[in-house]
Amino acid sequence: MNNSADSTRTIRVDLGVRSYDIAIGPGLIGQAGALLAERLGERRAIIITDTNVGPIYAARLEAALAQAGHQTRTITLPAGEATKSFAQLEDLLENLIDGGLERGSVLIALGGGVIGDLTGFAASIALRGVEFVQVPTSLLAQVDSSVGGKTAINSRHGKNLVGTFYQPRLVVADTDTLKTLPAQELRAGYAETAKYGLLGDADFFEWLEANAAAILGGDAAAQIHAIERACEMKAEIVNQDERETGRRALLNLGHTFAHALEAETGYGAGLLHGEAVSIGMVLAFELSARIGLCTAADAARVRAHLDAAGLPTGFPRHPGAGWDADILLAHMGRDKKVQEGRISFILANGIGDTFVTNEVAVDDVFRLLSEMATAA
Repeated sequence: MNNSADSTRTIRVDLGVRSYDIAIGPGLIGQAGALLAERLGERRAIIITDTNVGPIYAARLEAALAQAGHQTRTITLPAGEATKSFAQLEDLLENLIDGGLERGSVLIALGGGVIGDLTGFAASIALRGVEFVQVPTSLLAQVDSSVGGKTAINSRHGKNLVGTFYQPRLVVADTDTLKTLPAQELRAGYAETAKYGLLGDADFFEWLEANAAAILGGDAAAQIHAIERACEMKAEIVNQDERETGRRALLNLGHTFAHALEAETGYGAGLLHGEAVSIGMVLAFELSARIGLCTAADAARVRAHLDAAGLPTGFPRHPGAGWDADILLAHMGRDKKVQEGRISFILANGIGDTFVTNEVAVDDVFRLLSEMATAA
């Protein structure tokens, strides 16, 4: 890690020939061209963004790239989770090839997790692989999805079921972009930030309990520290387990529940990914307490903190006929983390102490989901 006078932090993801830097700090979109040139030289750069982010930041990024000698063009996609689809992937690939994509081109994902996931997947398969750079503009993407090389689109069977492990060449996290992020999106990203304390750093979670209001209120120093610590933890985990054969699975804390909730609500704006993760983490700790792994006090502390951050901790309003525990379990059974027909969960011995298991009794999960459904 490097703390420079201009307040930029640099964290290294150390994967041999696939190693790269995560640059974190204010004003970095304006420096993105120089940062890219330092690492890759002058390139033909294609910016991939969406209809929310593009009008705010694409011109600034184009100018920074051009100033550093890169040729640029921009492709703007519809905003929203529905963009992570086969149809949008096909359209993007054809657009790239129509525009003269070459092996030496670099794709630049300017946006949140949806744009990062889709762009990374396109980069991994276009011309059998071109390089890409992440410029995450949401808190969720800056603390989590832009780092680690997971790329994906959604299938009708579930979230992120089609994708690759494909590392970016650089991550540029401009914290000034959080100033234009809607409050709901900022809170959703905070859920993924809190996840890092819950899964492996109790001291960080305690710091978040004291500083969540500052982070959500726009305090730049608090935001930078939170992003830096989350990225440090993710980089360390990815360094040890790039393809999620072991410890990296801890990063899925709350996600088995979350993905089922997202599938049932249709991946719409009514339940953002980070909001679903918030509910999922509450359920993971509640389940852990019920089967005697962690204390009820730990589970209550998790719920209280996420409540205080303005995040949902119970099931939201159902978009259809109502919540059904059997249907949610069926969604879980199609999750990509299922092994030999058994659902994997991240459970907790306590705050900052989690583990992966597929030895959970389905009846325990069913009872918990049924109670949550009744309470909704």
